[in-house]
Amino acid sequence: METKGKVDVLLGLQWGDEGKGKVVDVLTPMYDVVARFQGGPNAGHTLEFEGEKYVLRSIPSGIFQGGKTNIIGNGVVLAPDLFMAEALELEKTGHPLKERLHISKKAHLIMPTHRLLDRANEAVKGKDKVGTTGKGIGPTYTDKVSRNGLRVGDILHRFEEKYRAHKERHLAMLHALGWTDLTGLEEAEARWMEGVEFMKQFSLVDSEHEINAVLRNGRRILCEGAQGTMLDVDFGSYPFVTSSNTICAGACTGLGIGPNRIGEVFGIMKAYCTRVGSGPFPTELFDETGKKIRDLGHEYGAVTGRERRCGWIDLIQLKYSVMLNGVTQLIMMKSDVLDSFGTIKACVGYLLPNGEETTDLPYELDGVKPIYKEFDGWCTDMTHFTSEEQFPEKFRNYVDFLEGFLETPIKVISIGPDRAQTIIRK
Repeated sequence: METKGKVDVLLGLQWGDEGKGKVVDVLTPMYDVVARFQGGPNAGHTLEFEGEKYVLRSIPSGIFQGGKTNIIGNGVVLAPDLFMAEALELEKTGHPLKERLHISKKAHLIMPTHRLLDRANEAVKGKDKVGTTGKGIGPTYTDKVSRNGLRVGDILHRFEEKYRAHKERHLAMLHALGWTDLTGLEEAEARWMEGVEFMKQFSLVDSEHEINAVLRNGRRILCEGAQGTMLDVDFGSYPFVTSSNTICAGACTGLGIGPNRIGEVFGIMKAYCTRVGSGPFPTELFDETGKKIRDLGHEYGAVTGRERRCGWIDLIQLKYSVMLNGVTQLIMMKSDVLDSFGTIKACVGYLLPNGEETTDLPYELDGVKPIYKEFDGWCTDMTHFTSEEQFPEKFRNYVDFLEGFLETPIKVISIGPDRAQTIIRK
């Protein structure tokens, strides 16, 4: 009988920024291949080890482990200029990318004019703007679903002709939106074309064939999600979402694998909750507690530097995410940020605007008020702990409650940003 490998999926369960990069880096030694399946350079995955800090935007976080193949899948959107800058920066630190990184020919390209369209669309929306990163992600996915996209594989076939046609179309759209500011477009294009030439040095592959060949050989793949479940275009807090499927099902369409190949689903969450950009956030804190969480957690965007909105953990939202993704193991990040709090809160229900209480995530999150359960804080510095036996009882009580409510085991607990500050529970 044919031996078949499995695909394990690692993804964020909140509104992104859960700490996926560090976890991929910790888990990578167990896998042969690490693959990104959606999103673009709006997602920054931060990794810290051996005294160095790295922020990855498009490149999978397994790139630091020697001998591993890393794949940028078809569901990703890629900006050649930003990819080149990121790759050159990594190569300077001694990480040889060209032999480790493969790029799907079916991944879509973010053009300079996509970024202008992003800004123009947000300007038109005014106060209803989504709060995008302005990286051109949304317009690129819009082109993809309207069958007007430019793909990595097009680099190899009549590329300049195709590029010109797409650019003219975008300029007409910008004109229709009343956007006349084309400042810097020529310079951006020159850099972008340089990035296209740079990409030709990499293995441009039919990644669906490569990935399924890896599985047929009984080898293991880790799929790395970007953003978080609540930013999923179908199931997130629409319209304040990203333009791709961030949930586990996105790994199937974003890499070309059958659902029967999915093994473990690692769901990553913070011990509290954050959100970037506009949109509802039921447990958001506007007081000193929220500011303290932001400062202790260094809650500023890895790519944009934007202040993240902070609040207590929302177990209603997390229960929903666990269900959607079929999570088999939970990974809790940034537990150490709560080390100095006397009281910790967790949202265990919602009070709806009509006065009803619910433990299901409703269609409309606006106007929802959280119902909290309070816990005594553990008031212990856990950043130097090396095993779960050292955890204080009050922290154990918090973890036990979360596991019971979410009906899923918390297998890994992070107590600091470094690779070494990771407790794998028995």
